[in-house]
Amino acid sequence: MAEINKPGHKGLSHVFKAFGYSMQGLKAAWQYEEAFRLELLTLIVMLPAALWLGGNGVERALLVGSLLLVLVVELINSAIEAVVDRVSTDHHTLAGRAKDIGSAAVFMALVNVAVVWTCILLPNYL
Repeated sequence: MAEINKPGHKGLSHVFKAFGYSMQGLKAAWQYEEAFRLELLTLIVMLPAALWLGGNGVERALLVGSLLLVLVVELINSAIEAVVDRVSTDHHTLAGRAKDIGSAAVFMALVNVAVVWTCILLPNYL
């Protein structure tokens, strides 16, 4: 894989290369990470509800943004897990801790979804 910061990768070339690498990452996450697939499908199902139930642009942005944040954190967690597994498959306390903390970050993003959706929908629809 070519390095993105090599000479000749400046300006629009840099942007296009970065976009390509991002698409490769999304494809890999879809292919290898079941949690990412489930969370993406959940976003697809909940996106219309977020756009319909949000009372204004800010509420819609918060509802959709909370869902997107889960995907962002899942991608970071998957990257951490891949690097830890690449370094060693042996059990190590720090490797386990890194994976557990990444998992906790995903959990907190899911809690954020619950809080945001509750704070917006509860007053508007009850």
